[in-house]
Amino acid sequence: MRRHPEIGKQLIEKIPFLQGAVPIVYSHHEKWDGSGYPRGLRGEEIPLGARIFMVVDAFDAITFDRPYSKAQPFEVAKAEIKRCSGKHFDPTVVTAFFNVPETLLEEIRRKSVEP
Repeated sequence: MRRHPEIGKQLIEKIPFLQGAVPIVYSHHEKWDGSGYPRGLRGEEIPLGARIFMVVDAFDAITFDRPYSKAQPFEVAKAEIKRCSGKHFDPTVVTAFFNVPETLLEEIRRKSVEP
C-alpha cells in the first residue's frame, strides 16, 4: 500500500499527456500535518492538486462500497473529512469541498457508476 504512490508515478511519468498528473499521483498520501508519505510533505509543500485529490478520494472511499468497508452516507463522509481537516486535509480545500452542492455530488456519483 505505501508503495503505490511511487508505482503510480513510475507508470504515468512515461505518458506525455499525463505529465501534469505526476505530482498529484505521487503526493496524494501526503498529509497536511506532515505525517503522510512518501516524502513527509506538509501544508502547502503538498501540490494543490494532490490536496484536492486527497479530500475527493476520501469522500469516494467512504461513500462507495469497498472490499474492506460498506458505503456510508454523505453525512458520515463529511463528518470524517471535517474531523481530519487541519490534520490530514488542507482546511481551505475542505471548506471549498463543503461548498459543492450535495445535488452535484450525487449527480457525479450517479454518473460514475452508469454503464
